[in-house]
Amino acid sequence: MVSFLKTWIGSFQEFLLLSGRAFTNLVRSPHYKDDIYLQMDIIGVGSVPVVLLTGFFTGGILALQMARALNTYGASSQVGAIVAITLVRELGPVLTAILVAGRNASGMASELGSMKVTEQIDAMRALATDPVQKLVTPRLIATAVMLPLLTAISDTIGLFGAYLVSTPLLHIISSSQYWSTSWQALQLNDVAQGLIKPFVFGIIIALIGCFYGIQTSGGTQGVGRATTSAVVSASIWIIAVTFVIDKIFVAMYSY
Repeated sequence: MVSFLKTWIGSFQEFLLLSGRAFTNLVRSPHYKDDIYLQMDIIGVGSVPVVLLTGFFTGGILALQMARALNTYGASSQVGAIVAITLVRELGPVLTAILVAGRNASGMASELGSMKVTEQIDAMRALATDPVQKLVTPRLIATAVMLPLLTAISDTIGLFGAYLVSTPLLHIISSSQYWSTSWQALQLNDVAQGLIKPFVFGIIIALIGCFYGIQTSGGTQGVGRATTSAVVSASIWIIAVTFVIDKIFVAMYSY
């Protein structure tokens, strides 16, 4: 038990040190802008198809289930409002972050892990290049910037999917009523949560993916373990941080 705790505490300390160096590099030169743009393309543009599909079907499923439940109480006209609040406040940010974690945290861990086991990172240090500044910070910036944009896309296409289910398919609400109730239901609190969460999630995904990649050891098997650990850890932290942010907003708006 003591050995496990020492290992866990040591790993967490290394993670904090890596995070501190990555954030410090935000104000230090060079900034490797080309790497940042490349990672934005890989993380952001590359994730658009899966985000579109997931957002669309999430909105459709919500509309199907909510229409059935609300019809019991004669409140089918509120389906748009409920879908909008659920997507923007909770499901949109969380599902998008988990998808991006599965796609990109694993990619970061495997890419950096392969560089570590083939001693490319050591070669960068030998050439007086900071691996954290060259490899971690661009991924941190790119993920933190692109994930809120991906979440906005997911929320929008999710509302459209719910509209197709609610109006053309089930005929439980008119088009004008659906869109008006959807937008009117959203408040500043909801939009703030919907933008702050993916920004924080982006930081978590990038740091965890890069941390497990840089800490890789044990050859190709170690790369596989690092990839799996990155996805699992990022997903768990996303759920845990969601609870913390929700608690903060509930406390802020309860007074």
